[in-house]
Amino acid sequence: MVGVLGATSLVGDCLLLPDLIDSIAHRIKIIAFSRQVVEPDLAIGDRVNWYHLIEQSQQELEESIDSWISLAPIWVLPDYFCLLERCGVRRIVVLSSTSVFTKMNSSDVKDKDIADRLALGEKRLIEWAENRGIDWVILRPTLIYGLARDQNIASVAGFIDRFGFFPLLGKAMGLRQPVHAKDVAMVTLCALMQTGIKNSAYNISGGEVLGYKNMIDHVFIALRKKPRYFHVSSMLLHLGVLLLRLLPKFKWVSSGMAERMNQDLVFDHSAATRDFGFNPRPFQLTKEDVSHC
Repeated sequence: MVGVLGATSLVGDCLLLPDLIDSIAHRIKIIAFSRQVVEPDLAIGDRVNWYHLIEQSQQELEESIDSWISLAPIWVLPDYFCLLERCGVRRIVVLSSTSVFTKMNSSDVKDKDIADRLALGEKRLIEWAENRGIDWVILRPTLIYGLARDQNIASVAGFIDRFGFFPLLGKAMGLRQPVHAKDVAMVTLCALMQTGIKNSAYNISGGEVLGYKNMIDHVFIALRKKPRYFHVSSMLLHLGVLLLRLLPKFKWVSSGMAERMNQDLVFDHSAATRDFGFNPRPFQLTKEDVSHC
């Protein structure tokens, strides 16, 4: 039996897809927790039980759950340490992010705050787990995309769909390794099952390295649009970011994103391949990844 926090997140949705559930149903049952009220999926039947997270944080749970996956932001995980302890947690796999490294020296206050919260979340998890003899594994994905729900590729697609172009700073040739949410979901399960591996952190990156502009080319192609770019100066781009943030759909935009267009953000995932058999797909976008329609 496996407990899942953040089960309605993007990676959570991938974790609970019927094909993935079918592949592991003979081994485990999933207890999914959400702050939302979720209707059971008939396609996965009784292989997944849903619980309302706020209610269960205040009540005793009937099941004993010693294995956990946390897909919620790592900085909120300490809020649920008591729940995990009451359920008898003995092993936990937690998602963090390589942003803990890439945003730590950003000039953007928002980005720096994210890096600080990630670092503190990891520190608190490790201290809590090791003080209680709980095995932990931290997975740090790079840029996650998929199902048109991420704040990376899907957000870029939303910008292109609305404005018909994409702004670039300089040559925008910084290297990227986007990783699909389905691959992240699979590796969390694999990491959970490898009980002999514990108290370690792993970088989780995609199966293809490509330049930033090339990555955006793929988005245009997936949207069936001709790539159109507007090359801007640093000052103009920063001004554009401030204006975009006034629109609710583009509050995710930061000046740090522009700065990183020309920075290499590549991470070796060979340790995850060695220990968990991690084999990510190349960056091949489908319509499902860029559009809800």
